[in-house]
Amino acid sequence: MQTWKNCKGLDRMGEWAVENAMKIYPSKSMAISFTRARVKVLQNYSLMGTLIPEASSCKYLGIILPSDLSWADQVNYAVNKAWKAHFTMRILKKGHSNTRSLVYMSLVRPILEYAAACWDPYREGQISALDRVEKKAAKFAHHTNSPNWETLASRRKLSRTCALFKAYSGERAWKPIGDRLQRPHYLSWVDHERNIRSRRRRTDIRKYSFVNRIIQHWNQLPAEVLGIIPCKPITFKKRVRKVIIELN
Repeated sequence: MQTWKNCKGLDRMGEWAVENAMKIYPSKSMAISFTRARVKVLQNYSLMGTLIPEASSCKYLGIILPSDLSWADQVNYAVNKAWKAHFTMRILKKGHSNTRSLVYMSLVRPILEYAAACWDPYREGQISALDRVEKKAAKFAHHTNSPNWETLASRRKLSRTCALFKAYSGERAWKPIGDRLQRPHYLSWVDHERNIRSRRRRTDIRKYSFVNRIIQHWNQLPAEVLGIIPCKPITFKKRVRKVIIELN
């Protein structure tokens, strides 16, 4: 039934393109089904009489989305790309440490943190692969023992927390997630008034998803940090960063 509805939607899109003199190339598109089933049912989607090829993963806005929603491919892609960028930094081997640090933060760190709130890994092997790049860069910039050098893990936690803050505050882009956040049935004396109810989770995909994973950390934040809501995202980010640094 769902396949039939999708095909009808594709037919209407094809008719709309013809009416507006637009060209759509179905061969450059791909169909992907997000499922954990071992035996996958082939979905024969067609557009303007051309069969859309089916794929096991796709790249959307720079993020690799596999059909089973695991992030191994995305982590490997980010790590390999970061290593390539790191090797280009060797020309500054004799440069000042501040210069090398700035180059790392400009070339390597953005690759490792791009949309990390979405694909932040939870498996030890994937986390270690990301940390190896960071440790190499810290050694290169002589910040190995510096207390001001933020780890990738703490920065990813900060990114997830700020993303949940945007959903909680009802920002337009995050509203679909914010609408599904619910208050707990009861609050204990140690809970703050902005607690979020934890969701039921039976699989690792749901357990370690962006929302379920950060709700526990959100509920453990001090009441004075969440007491400033509503506020600007930059103000909230500064307060949460201070808490994360103190906990680490």
